Amino acid sequence: MDLSKIVSISGKPGLYQVKSQAIGRLIVESVVDGKCSPAFARDRMSSLEEISIFSTDEDRPLKEVFKMIHEKMGDKVDFDFKKASNDELREKFAFVMPDYDEEAVYPSDMKKVFAWYQMLMDKNLLDFTEEEAQSEATETPAEKE
Repeated sequence: MDLSKIVSISGKPGLYQVKSQAIGRLIVESVVDGKCSPAFARDRMSSLEEISIFSTDEDRPLKEVFKMIHEKMGDKVDFDFKKASNDELREKFAFVMPDYDEEAVYPSDMKKVFAWYQMLMDKNLLDFTEEEAQSEATETPAEKE
């Protein structure tokens, strides 16, 4: 799963796919509605590949957190994260990632992670099959039995 071409732009809702580059700007396409627009060098953009979540020992890449959500909840987030209370968000996030840093990861961050996961799953932009195939290929014959 390659998240390097998917970005979050500060001040704009949702996620965007990078379509092309020009001098001083990127052309991005909204994951939500498919509309293309320019994103300029002055816009604060974060590639999902570069984002990580604080944990009690070492930070986890967002890609790994998405995989954990997929393993625990499947293709759909099993609760309404938009209307969930802060306590419910903490409970669900602890279910998915038990070692998250409770002081550094805020409910707004949790809501964003669940929203991004669902948005990307709905648009078939997350593919966990390649990682499953790699993990099966690295297992020894004794582990398979």
